[in-house]
Formats: sequence, C-alpha cells, structure tokens
Amino acid sequence: MTDAVQVVDDPERAQTLLDRTRLQILARLTTPASATSLAEQLGIPRQRLNYHLQQLERQGLVTVQHERQRGSVKERVYLRAAERFAISIEALGELGSRPDAVHDRFSSAYQIAVASEAIADLAALRAGAAAAQQALPTLTMAVDVRFADAKARSAFAQELGDALAALVRKYHDERAAEGRTFRFYLGGYPRPPAR
Repeated sequence: MTDAVQVVDDPERAQTLLDRTRLQILARLTTPASATSLAEQLGIPRQRLNYHLQQLERQGLVTVQHERQRGSVKERVYLRAAERFAISIEALGELGSRPDAVHDRFSSAYQIAVASEAIADLAALRAGAAAAQQALPTLTMAVDVRFADAKARSAFAQELGDALAALVRKYHDERAAEGRTFRFYLGGYPRPPAR
C-alpha cells in the first residue's frame, strides 16, 4: 500500500468509494487478491465484481499489483491504494462544513468544522509537498484527561488558554521575513466509548 491515509476530495471519487459493494471489496484488499478470489469471498458474480474493480481502479482507490496468466486468461491482482481513507469537505463543495459558517465558537459544530477544514488543508498541503518531493512539517498531539468535575475542567481550560497565549506571545514573529505561519487548533470533547 502506498499511503497510510488517502484523502478523497472529489465528489465522483467519494461516490465511488461510498458504494456499499465497493467498501466490501476495499475491506478485503488489505492483501493482494484477484477478481476471482474476491467474487468467491463476497458471493458476487465475477462480472459484477469486475465492474466495481474497474470503477475503483479508475478513481485510484485500488492499484493493480501484477498480472498473471491462468490458462488462456490474464488475471489481474489488486490491492487497495491506501490503508485507510478520509473524505474531505472539498468533496461536498458548498455543503462542506466551514468554521466561518458556524457562529457559536464553543459548539461541537464549530469543532467539527475546524477539524474538517484541517483535513482539507492537510490534504492539499500534502499533495503539494509530494509534488515538490518535500516533507510536510506537522505537529500532532492527542491526550486524554480525566477531570474530577466541571470545575476542574473549567480551570484546565483557563490554564491551557493562558499557556497557549503565553507561547504565542513568545514565538509569534510577524516581522520574520523567512518565517512560515503555522495554524494550530485545539479541541476537547468527552472521549467516546471504545469502538
């Protein structure tokens, strides 16, 4: 597999990806497989399965690993193009969630919009970095914090805000001619049950 995560930012690619049968095919393609073996595993007629594989291949969601001769038939062996997929708000066009369209900055809707925009931004930046054959500098931190009560959660949020403001004052340099601006976002929400 080439990518750990492939971000789908085109409506046609998203539609191809989200077909139920194609999702089942992709779920099986963690290891290389032929249309014949996939058809047997999924209980789908081979001709129908071939159609779905062609659509997935056309959209770059699967790759042909190799071809092998089986009697008089040439058989293609496929693998999905990434370990996992994410759908960007760019695939939704004007319907994509954007932070400037959410008025309550303390709502879960705003946090979703910011996270969605980050996925779109990172996908575009990653594509540009790959085209330039450069690494994309990023920083990711994720941590769980168990608060005793709402008062402790509120105090944590205040201290975190103060610490972040102090760091911004210390390191932000608007006049740095060679500098590069980074966008940081931070969100907190109750940890969901294990999936």
